[in-house]
Amino acid sequence: TLTAPAPFADEISCQCQAPHEKLTIAQARLGTPVDRPVRVYADGIFDLFHAGHARALMQAKTLFPNSYLLVGVCSDDLTHKFKGFTVMNETERYEALRHCRYVDEVIRDAPWTLTPEFLEKHKIDFVAHDDIPYSSAGSDDVYKHIKEAGMFVPTQRTEGISTSDIITRIVRDYDVYARRNLQRGYTAKELNVSFINEKKYRFQNQVDKMKEKVKNVEEKSKEFVYKVEEKSHDLIQKWEEKSREFIGNFLELFGPDGAWKQMFQERSGRMLQAFSPRQSPNSSPTRGRSPSRSPSPPWVINKTSPPSSPKAASASLSSMSEGDEDEK
Repeated sequence: TLTAPAPFADEISCQCQAPHEKLTIAQARLGTPVDRPVRVYADGIFDLFHAGHARALMQAKTLFPNSYLLVGVCSDDLTHKFKGFTVMNETERYEALRHCRYVDEVIRDAPWTLTPEFLEKHKIDFVAHDDIPYSSAGSDDVYKHIKEAGMFVPTQRTEGISTSDIITRIVRDYDVYARRNLQRGYTAKELNVSFINEKKYRFQNQVDKMKEKVKNVEEKSKEFVYKVEEKSHDLIQKWEEKSREFIGNFLELFGPDGAWKQMFQERSGRMLQAFSPRQSPNSSPTRGRSPSRSPSPPWVINKTSPPSSPKAASASLSSMSEGDEDEK
């Protein structure tokens, strides 16, 4: 487990105690020699240390089963002389390399061109770098003699990321970064911004703040309107449900076949029955003999209905006599 940054080469002595015999790439890939790791060297400027740098170092570290990665970083003077101005100074670039997990040792003030003396001093077996010819310091390829000696192992570049790409983005969006840093408290002098540009950037920052406030108000208003619409929709939906329920109950009570009509019909029938009761059938015993009146004896003559003629009177007398005979 890594618990400390990689050491600087000038602060430690080479820990490789075994005789440093020359290895071939095939031997190194087999994992030999067993008594020491294969010492791989990678160098560069490493300005604005990024993922492309880290991936190159990862490839250099994993070229062989057992390897020790030394990374050389050129100083500011050497870099400004042969390549140009850097964003990070040499101390910052040294520290960036020390904290990369693939690096075992950092060599400060590394040479621009590798000499046999330098390779012998650090007991370097192989040099890892991308295979594109690197023309510099009056040479078409500064690694040409390393390749001829069979000590060069190529790595692959990571497309889409480089220090030049990052600087290009900064230059392209210069106004954005200048305004941002002014807003964060940097002075115009520190940013190398003229007085007029400073006022322009600050005015633009104020305009952006106002736009942000207006945007926040609009978003809050939209949120409020959305909540109102949502609640209104819920209220309308509940009202519709209650309305359907009310209409259903009303129709169930007062509709064509509702309970109120049935109840009204039943009551109407009872009232009609109470006012005009039905007559008893002919076979009922109450029609032949009234319980409140006893039968009249046959000899009683109905005074209310006298015989209309002598024939009728004689007929009634004969019927009464026939009734007496039957009783006898």
